[in-house]
Amino acid sequence: MARPRKFDETHVLTAAMETFWRRGYEATSTRDLSDSTGLGQSSLYNVFGDKRELYLRALRRYYETHTAEQTALLERPGPVKDRLRDLMVHAIDADLADPDAAGCFSINASVEKADDDDVREEIRRHFTTVEQALTETIARGQLSGEISPERSAGTLARRILSTYYGLRVLARIQKDRNALLDVVDSTVSAL
Repeated sequence: MARPRKFDETHVLTAAMETFWRRGYEATSTRDLSDSTGLGQSSLYNVFGDKRELYLRALRRYYETHTAEQTALLERPGPVKDRLRDLMVHAIDADLADPDAAGCFSINASVEKADDDDVREEIRRHFTTVEQALTETIARGQLSGEISPERSAGTLARRILSTYYGLRVLARIQKDRNALLDVVDSTVSAL
């Protein structure tokens, strides 16, 4: 008879996610994962499979937490332009709050592991979900008259998405919050 698990799987996946996020896939050893999760190396493999499978599960955990947080910001009540601005400012503030900030896990994974079909699909799911939420939010702004209907909601969503992810990269090296906010404000005002 199998022994019952004596750990919180959500806690383990969150710890693994944070380790991969900060170190990257290649630089993360099994020992690093064991140390961060509190599980022995054999237990990690018995429960989660190999390192790659744990990485995919960590990307799914990121989706459940951080991607959900991004879409929740867009679903709040209030003026559409304020919600779009809040999404970008929230990312800037999160990246600037931690001097060792690792940026966006999805972006990091897309740079390091996009050659892996399964990783690419997980990342695509993140980006597509945020793009869909942006499109719906912008469409509501167009219906209310807050945003010009001159360009399609999808086109504007992709512009915001590119700016958003660009800010996530830029904030890793540009520590001047006002300079980053200039990008946000000029993007939102162009809508």
